[in-house]
Parts: sequence; structure tokens; C-alpha cells
Amino acid sequence: MNEISRKTRVIDGRDFTDIGANISSLTEPLIIKGLVENWPLVKAGLQSDRCVIDYLKKHYNGKPAGVYFGEPSINGRFAYDESCSKLNFSVRKTSLDEMLDSIQQYKNDACPPAIYIASNSIENHFPSLTSENKLIFDEQAFAPLNPKEADLLASIWIGNKTLVSCHFDAQNNLACCVAGQRRFTLFPPEQINNLYPGPLDPTPGGQVISMVNFKAPDLDKYPRFTQAIEAGQVADMAPGDTLFIPSMWWHQVEALSPFNILVNYWWNTSPLYRGQASNVLSHALLSIRDCPEREKLAWKAIFDYYIFAESSHAGKHLPEASRGALGDIDAVMARRLRGQLINKLNR
Repeated sequence: MNEISRKTRVIDGRDFTDIGANISSLTEPLIIKGLVENWPLVKAGLQSDRCVIDYLKKHYNGKPAGVYFGEPSINGRFAYDESCSKLNFSVRKTSLDEMLDSIQQYKNDACPPAIYIASNSIENHFPSLTSENKLIFDEQAFAPLNPKEADLLASIWIGNKTLVSCHFDAQNNLACCVAGQRRFTLFPPEQINNLYPGPLDPTPGGQVISMVNFKAPDLDKYPRFTQAIEAGQVADMAPGDTLFIPSMWWHQVEALSPFNILVNYWWNTSPLYRGQASNVLSHALLSIRDCPEREKLAWKAIFDYYIFAESSHAGKHLPEASRGALGDIDAVMARRLRGQLINKLNR
């Protein structure tokens, strides 16, 4: 394909203190060079694969986990079969000790099977790992957030040369390259139409993915992808580097080395009691998408008024005591709205 020429902005990890407390307000990706280079996990990986594997095993609690396995023919790209109704890989519960050893077994193969543990909760399987490998700006970066409300989730990703197809996440993301080389290909949210999203169900990892194979795009089938290329950017990462990905940005993640580890942190910028916006999409598909065009335009105007305008817009002409859900939505109001919605959906 035509190469994406734009590179993601890079700052030195030592300069991050000037931006860390406001990281959630950033609107574009940012590489923080060397931010986690002093983690013991990173240092072990720089010594050798065996050293970092032994380090992981020391912290592993023995619980089995779901591991992706793909045939060599998929070239590491987790996606769909030709019918787009089935995934091109299987997920099996296995010991992570066994999974780590399997990656090493195939390390020198020219075309190995794809082996990958995706988005595995560190707390569930490596509970002592974070005590020795901490973000140095925890308190500063997340001071504006209540940790319980922010739902800061630490996950680990381990595999060989694999490719996570382009997708978006609803949370902000800090992705720390721990071992091996990583390449992220990123697109702003408004490029969704040019990325040709796949089925809503099933999905390889819970999120809808782009159907375009970036390495060999079929431009007859996906012609608008050329416009996405113009808007895209590439982030190349070495061990110790961290990438900030704003919520809703599309990103493909490619592991370039025979053995790779990434640790990432997701967090929400709004309280958990507000719920998942994806539920609104599901309901809108059910109740609005197939309405007559004039009705859809009317609902669009209503959503623009109540949802996409400034948050106080719809209620500011009303007395404060009468605003209800048009005023501030706290945990009590959220429970009331959720109860009303559940009752209406169950009718």
C-alpha cells in the first residue's frame, strides 16, 4: 500500500512531567520515549527472551488463561475467515508457562503459528508484577480522577509476530512496549467510513475491526482506504517506550519481533456509573436505523440538541430544580435513569 508518511509525535520521558497531569485532554497520540525503561521487566527483556520469560514465570500465579492460536497461514493477523462469519483462529485455556515455552519453541521458524495472549488482566495472572513495575507518574497523571471511578485497568499482551487488526477503544490508553519492537498504525475517529468496519459480532477481541488488510489492501473492494492513509500516522516503539492513544482513535498493533510483551493501562474519563456508550449504539440500531429518512433526520436533530450540544444546553432555560436528567447526572440520577430504561426495555 501507499506508505503512511506521518509519524506520531515523540517527547522524551523526562519531559513528561509538563504534560502528564493533563494527559486525558490530549487529542492526538503521543510517544513518551523511555518512560518505562527502568522497569525490571524491560531490563530483563533487553538481556534475553529467556531472562524475561523467567521473570514473568516468577510472578505467574498458575491460573490458566485464554490464548489465541492461529495457523501459520494467517501470517499472525487475527481476523476472519473468508465468510466473515467465523474467526480465523481458536482460543484455548492453557497455562501461561506452556504458552511462553511454545513461543520459544517456534522462535526460529520462518512461518510459525500465531500465539498470543491478548488483554490479560495483570491482577488476575501476574498479581505481584505491578509492585516492581510501576508507572512513575501514577499520582500525577491520574490525580484528577477517582481511581475507582476511573477504572484504571492494567493488562498484559504477550506473543510472537502477531497483528491485532485496526480497532478503537472507548477508553484512553497508555501502551508500554516492554519487550520486542511494536508498530502502531493510527487513525482519528472520523476515519471510520474509510476503514470499512467488519461485523459487530463476532469480533476477534470484543471490538469491531477494519476489514482492510493494511499490508495488501484490496482497493477495488475498499477504495476509500486511500483517504484513511492520508489521515493516518505511524508510531514505532522500542522497549521502554510508551504510547498514549486517545479514546476512540483507531489503531492497528503489530508485534515485529519473534517475542513481544506489551503492558497497557486503560482508563475512563467519566465515572463508571454513567455506563457504556456502546449500549446506545445497539439500541439505536434496533430502534432508529430503519426508520423512514424524515424520522431519522428528526432523531438526529433531537440527539444534536440533547446529546451533542454543550452539556448544559438543553436544560439551562429551565429552573434548576426542574432539570432532572438535563442537569448534572450524579450516581443517584444515573441509577434512576438506568432503572427507567430497564423497565421500558422489558415491556
